[in-house]
Amino acid sequence: MFSALSAALASGYGVLFTVVGDYRDEYGISETWLGVLIGAGFISAFVAQIVIAPLADRGHARTLIIVGVLGNVVGLLMMAFGTSLVPLLAGRLVSGIGIGASLPAIRRIVILADPENLGQNLGRLLSADVFGFASGPAISAALVGPFGLASPFLVVSGLTLAIIPFALAVTVVETPDETGQRLALDLLRNRVVSGAVVLGSAVFLMIGAFDALWDVVHEDLETTDWLANLGITLFAVPLVILGPTSGRLSQRVGPFRIAAAGLVVGAFFIFMYGQLPTGGWIFAFAMGHALSDGITIAASGVAISLAVAEDRQAGAQGLMGAAQSLMAGIAAPVVAGLYEGPGRAVAYGAAAVGMLVLVVIGMALGWPFIRDRRRSLIPAAE
Repeated sequence: MFSALSAALASGYGVLFTVVGDYRDEYGISETWLGVLIGAGFISAFVAQIVIAPLADRGHARTLIIVGVLGNVVGLLMMAFGTSLVPLLAGRLVSGIGIGASLPAIRRIVILADPENLGQNLGRLLSADVFGFASGPAISAALVGPFGLASPFLVVSGLTLAIIPFALAVTVVETPDETGQRLALDLLRNRVVSGAVVLGSAVFLMIGAFDALWDVVHEDLETTDWLANLGITLFAVPLVILGPTSGRLSQRVGPFRIAAAGLVVGAFFIFMYGQLPTGGWIFAFAMGHALSDGITIAASGVAISLAVAEDRQAGAQGLMGAAQSLMAGIAAPVVAGLYEGPGRAVAYGAAAVGMLVLVVIGMALGWPFIRDRRRSLIPAAE
């Protein structure tokens, strides 16, 4: 049921992602401000995952899930009824805080339920996230036309509230943190943790660039709506199917190797989105990109889980999520601004180069772990 709850949280973002073009056309919001709107939720999630998420390691995981999920619902309702930039931005900020507070607690519960198979379980949770995100375009396509822009947000809010009682019926063992650390920033003293965080940030640089531009690029290239929406849905299919396989592969072969390989391939596809002449070609390349991500995208989350002790898992997941949210929050408006200014090729090219730089840094930091070929939990401080 935690997978279902995580999917519900992701579906709200999937809805937002597919209606930003409508915000531009109906409310007159520019591409740059649309990037800010998307990025704002990442920034607020960053703050929540740094400041609030470590409370899950001190016996408050269940409480954080309840409060965070309800906060996300409030944010979705604000976006449902907002008709200008300010209320939409406020709703996105509130939603980001709710997601940032609840997701690390959910991941902590899933990791500690079966540590020997954490890779597979994290991959399964990733599959649920992607499924939820991918359902957003389908919900929007079915509801926006006949019922208006508010309708998909209202439906997702209702589904989320319906899932909460079932998820919270699952027995959760709360284990208070004995370290006395209020935040998880001390984990960055471990080079392996830092390397995993950098690789995870590279993933969200890719996601931030992809999300900020997909809808507007296809509108500007005059791609038919059904093909653009189908592209998002089909992109998610390999991630949903291969998520557990990606986690198992990362735990067995080595998460740094898998993460680096996937990011290098991902940088190639991101670069090509800036060069391809039509929306149809972008759609075709996106299918290859989806397959690559499906096999590799769980790796950075597995890496940081293997690098910390059990009583720091929520803090570590929050730290990873915070870094990813910050990266996506910066990338989305920057890439959107580059698209509005120099154009599509420069925007996607800059994102691809940034990804490759982060891969080099992450692999350099994680080299002790890569060289030793370790596969089990290691101390949180070195």
